[in-house]
Amino acid sequence: MVRGATLGSMSNPNSPTRWYVIFGHDAEGAGPARAAARPAHLARLQALSEAGHLKLAGPMPRLDGVSPAEGGVSGSLIVAAFDDLAAAKAWAGADPYVAAGVYARVDVQPFLPVLP
Repeated sequence: MVRGATLGSMSNPNSPTRWYVIFGHDAEGAGPARAAARPAHLARLQALSEAGHLKLAGPMPRLDGVSPAEGGVSGSLIVAAFDDLAAAKAWAGADPYVAAGVYARVDVQPFLPVLP
């Protein structure tokens, strides 16, 4: 772990100690596939949250000030804790949005929360 890093509230002492940002880039025309896979995608995020490993997650609207339902989505952002980069990439690669073809590309990078 990086000295001085803030890991937020992780209730389990055996929790992963490293944060990662996962950015899923939607494929063109992925709206119907996104809607169909959304319940399974949200269930995985809920399980991650209940384990104390999720910091934040949400869609990236295509248009500022317009709901995703109206303007569409360009992708998703997830910040979560994993044991290492390989584990974060494996988790991201198993997302229902990947299997459904929603994401054209998924980027996973280490993240160091500073505030809050």
